[in-house]
Amino acid sequence: MIISSCRMPGSVPANGEATWPKDVGVIALEIYFPSQYVDQAELEQFDGVSAGKYTAGLGQARMGFCSDREDINSLCLTVVQRLMEQNGLSYDQVGRLEVGTETIIDKSKSVKTVVMQLFEESGNTDVEGIDTTNACYGGTAALFNAVNWVESSSWDGRYALVVAGDIAVYATGSARPTGGAGAIAMLIGPNAPLAFDRGLRGTHMQHAYDFYKPDMGSEYPVVDGKLSIKCYLSALDRCYAVYRNKIHAQWQREGVDRRFSLEDFGYMVFHSPYCKLVQKSLARLLLNDFLSHTSPDTETGPFSGLEAFSRDVKLEDTYFDRDVEKAFMKASTEMFEQKTKASLLVSSQNGNMYTPSVYGCLASVLAQHAPQDLAGQRIGLFSYGSGFAATLYSLRVSQDATPGSGLDKLCASLFDLKARLDSRRKVSPAVFADNLQLREKTHHLAPYVPQGSVEDLFPGTWYLTRVDEKHRREYARRSLNDSDRPLEAGMVNSTTASEHIPSPVKKMPRIPASTAGPEAVTISNGDH
Repeated sequence: MIISSCRMPGSVPANGEATWPKDVGVIALEIYFPSQYVDQAELEQFDGVSAGKYTAGLGQARMGFCSDREDINSLCLTVVQRLMEQNGLSYDQVGRLEVGTETIIDKSKSVKTVVMQLFEESGNTDVEGIDTTNACYGGTAALFNAVNWVESSSWDGRYALVVAGDIAVYATGSARPTGGAGAIAMLIGPNAPLAFDRGLRGTHMQHAYDFYKPDMGSEYPVVDGKLSIKCYLSALDRCYAVYRNKIHAQWQREGVDRRFSLEDFGYMVFHSPYCKLVQKSLARLLLNDFLSHTSPDTETGPFSGLEAFSRDVKLEDTYFDRDVEKAFMKASTEMFEQKTKASLLVSSQNGNMYTPSVYGCLASVLAQHAPQDLAGQRIGLFSYGSGFAATLYSLRVSQDATPGSGLDKLCASLFDLKARLDSRRKVSPAVFADNLQLREKTHHLAPYVPQGSVEDLFPGTWYLTRVDEKHRREYARRSLNDSDRPLEAGMVNSTTASEHIPSPVKKMPRIPASTAGPEAVTISNGDH
């Protein structure tokens, strides 16, 4: 009997000592949003509301939306294939795929199983994970599951792939301008340029009916706006307190004797229902620092000018206190400009994507900063989902920003994000309203053939071709090789070789991407 000296991926090292995979986190990230948008200033006029209500009041400039050609399955198919093609990955290299979404079109069949059709050519069916749902928090839960898998005894040495996608639509009224749509895909593995701070997650979960979707026949939620803001801010307070306690405990074990504060985050990104709430949330963290400080300096530094506020005030009494809000927003203005404003690019231009929202903010930071500026920074992320569930956690950016490094590649893959947003087609508010009315009338209709234009979609976009009498959905992909319009900015032509990212443990052959036309590649959502 010959005992091989080779070691299986994920197995215990030869010395018998189990080791954690190092720097588990985000290796690659891809974002997809619809090819059309409505201007929020024009929507204000169309809705007959005061000028600035959606723009200055909510902080929203544009809102992306889907025609009836796109659904949650097509969004996730598109973003997954984009990520795989952009990074020269084989589907064999993925051992876990998990989808976070609250856009439910089937009460039994998962979106993940639809996406698995992209894996068929590779023959890889050994892929763990399933859909995860709790309002806007599902993407974060899926991400945590993926990280936990890589760090566990179940890991087999392959990548995990996390997908967060949603279509956020509201009935006519004050909530409608806070919609949006899109999807994010993240490749998770060791030696990542964005590594999770191990043991540093502050989570808060509680029961509330602030936002929910009890009507299975409608895409629209039931929303208690004031309660939702209260839940969001209270969750932020509690998550931040838990996070600070955990990092203080870590620092004490390491012999570090100092307080953690908002200034210790190089960047701070938030789940963004609308941009103005994000600015208020950063101010809220400063309020937390102020109230927890033993002797805040109100003469200089971040607490300057706050001497009028008593430190005996209770956080729960300040959710709607305009004086507190105004003072701490003013005091945190410089911090907002430095740490958070850049994260709102996608949110302001595309709206609330629900589960991908906070990761669209992360992508916005990566897209607008040089690797050298990001290197070594700690990025704080606050994820919130109504009902409600929330976590504040952090990522550490790699110190290696040299050309060709993982961080350099990650930033380079997103450098044209603003150009992609600007390449979208603007439609009138009337067309936007007609699209939502059509979605409302045809939601769960079977049989059904979508009416929306395929030509208006970005090249490489998966779209719905029909729903049969048994509610089975079929999809096709618009060609990457369009001669009548340029490729979507950032899209790599599948005939062009892109750099191959090897598997974490072993190299696997790359599978060439398809170059078929829009109707040539067709898949369905299954026969059961």
